[in-house]
Amino acid sequence: MKSKLFDYIDRDNFIYNLSGLTKLVAFICLTFSVMFSYDIRYIIFVLVLSFCFFRISEISFRQVRTMMIYVGVFLLLNFCLTYLFSPQYGTEIYGTTHELFRFNSRYTVTLEQILYQLTKILKYASGIPLGIIFLLTTNPSEFAASLNRIGVSYKAAYALALTLRYFPDMIRDYQDISLAQQSRGLDLSKKEKLGTRVKNMMNIFVPLIFTTLDRIELISNAMELRGFGKHKKRTWYAGKPLGRNDYLVILFSAAVLAGSICVSFFVNGSRFYNPFV
Repeated sequence: MKSKLFDYIDRDNFIYNLSGLTKLVAFICLTFSVMFSYDIRYIIFVLVLSFCFFRISEISFRQVRTMMIYVGVFLLLNFCLTYLFSPQYGTEIYGTTHELFRFNSRYTVTLEQILYQLTKILKYASGIPLGIIFLLTTNPSEFAASLNRIGVSYKAAYALALTLRYFPDMIRDYQDISLAQQSRGLDLSKKEKLGTRVKNMMNIFVPLIFTTLDRIELISNAMELRGFGKHKKRTWYAGKPLGRNDYLVILFSAAVLAGSICVSFFVNGSRFYNPFV
């Protein structure tokens, strides 16, 4: 299942049938709306939306389970380090102090700090499902065609499509090399010391790097032989015109972004929602 982490598997549902351009615009608008605002109410709203879209996309949780584990570890580590290095930042932002308990003069637990750190974690958590949806539901060739339609150079668009296609291949290459090395006696289990495991991992990464370089050279030569880049324009086999649902999703995403900006400036008076005043 790990080899399918970044694979595009075509399905027939509302999310998959949207244009790659639509999903890019929606991803940018929704992500920026939560990155711009520190209103936990609005962030929770976008978080619920992102999980609803994830459910509609019918992406299997087993497919992204490994990614979710790493994301969970990152969020937990971020939460702890934020408090470790800035235990009073929440009180500085909100201008009040509601102390719950203290460890010492520097490390005190306040409602302001908890609100700030919880808001920060939810900001990350709301953007992650959106990124997963964009990566796993977008056909790279169709996405490149959509970018080219709005004025992006077809060379840059094609390079991005190749990058998206390469992730699954790189993961499969890593697994193949890892299994080949282990069959030769390379031990990557927890029985070995950490230093030995790191050294053994290099026996996988070095062949992976050379395999990657060989594949890049092969693709570059093939594209050059076919005259790629000779003309200023090109046609696309996988191009998809924008439909009614595409325009509706773009308008909805723009409205969510506009709502985030309006709430920040006209309701809260700043990017931060302050329930302590």
